[in-house]
Amino acid sequence: METERWARVMDVSALLIDSFLWKFRTEKKWTLKAIEQLTDEDIVWRPAPENNSIANLAAHIWGTVHQRVEIVFFDVPDTRNRDKEFDKGIVMSKKEALELIRKSFDILINVLEDMKSKPELLLHRPYVNMPPLTYSALNNQSTVLEIMMQMVSHLPFHTGQIIYIAKMRLGKINWD
Repeated sequence: METERWARVMDVSALLIDSFLWKFRTEKKWTLKAIEQLTDEDIVWRPAPENNSIANLAAHIWGTVHQRVEIVFFDVPDTRNRDKEFDKGIVMSKKEALELIRKSFDILINVLEDMKSKPELLLHRPYVNMPPLTYSALNNQSTVLEIMMQMVSHLPFHTGQIIYIAKMRLGKINWD
C-alpha cells in the first residue's frame, strides 16, 4: 500500500515538473521573441519616469532566479544587488537583455530537467542552513516545490510587462 501511495506521489511530481517546464519554456520563448524585435534604445526606454524599462525587468528576472535558484542548486555566491536592478539609469543592450532572459530561464529549465529523475527533491528544503532570505516571498523552510510555484507566479508578471512595453514600442509584435 505504501509503495502504491509513493508511486502516485511521484506521478503527481512528474506532472508538476512537466507543467513548470512548459510554463518556463513558453515564457522564455515569447519574451525572447518580443525583445528580438526591439532596438538598444527600446531596451532602456520607460513608459513614464517612475516605470521600469525592459533593462530593469530583465535585470530583476535574472536577480530573482540567481538569488532564489542558482545559488542553491549551483553553489555560487550570492552577488545580487536588488536596488541596482531598479536603477533608473540602468544601461543594457538588447544583446545583454536577451542573454539575461535566456540565462534565467535556462537555469530554471536545467534544474527541473535534472529533477525529472529525482522528483522527490520537490520536497527538499534547500534554504534551511542559509542566512535568512531577504526580498523574498519565501523563507528558510520553503521547499523546492514552493520555490518553483513562486517562480511560476512571479516571473510571468515581469515577462508580461516586457511584452507590453515591446508592444508599446513596436505597435505590434510579429509572433511568427
